[in-house]
Amino acid sequence: MNAIDTSMFDRPARQAGSMARHAESEGAQPMDLIFIEGFTGETVIGIDPEELHDPQPVQIDLWAGLPRSRACDTDAIHDTIDYGKVHGALQALLSNHGVQLLEALAEVIAQMLLVDFGAHWVRVALVKPHKFSNVRAVGVTIERRRASVSPAHKREGAALALLGAGMFPPEGTF
Repeated sequence: MNAIDTSMFDRPARQAGSMARHAESEGAQPMDLIFIEGFTGETVIGIDPEELHDPQPVQIDLWAGLPRSRACDTDAIHDTIDYGKVHGALQALLSNHGVQLLEALAEVIAQMLLVDFGAHWVRVALVKPHKFSNVRAVGVTIERRRASVSPAHKREGAALALLGAGMFPPEGTF
């Protein structure tokens, strides 16, 4: 029998720590996780005609991982992801994202964390509470990792940098 795990609605913050331990046990680099849990806001999102004009409530939980944040040693906010700035970016994003699906908005949030805030791994949960009268919430959770650069791309990048500087690499170097 398939059962729905309703515990996803009551995610305690300690899950972030268990996620980091799980990743570490799989041989991955240990991550420091910065999270925002229970962010609520209103936005225009959906595909039904009644959803396309008036803002509706959404809830966002996010986790952003950094490999061993320097802030642990320096105690300096510029050495980590500033969740105050992430909070402000989420507020701004909800007012002008221009997408219809929760999946697309979750992807925009994930890419913002990866590209703009330097996260190496993210998990974004985006929920519409009480979308239906007999449902607590509907939503989506996505995980993304920063793309790694292959050795071939690194070599091509080095060759392009030399060419851009007006230099030609020795033949057979790359």
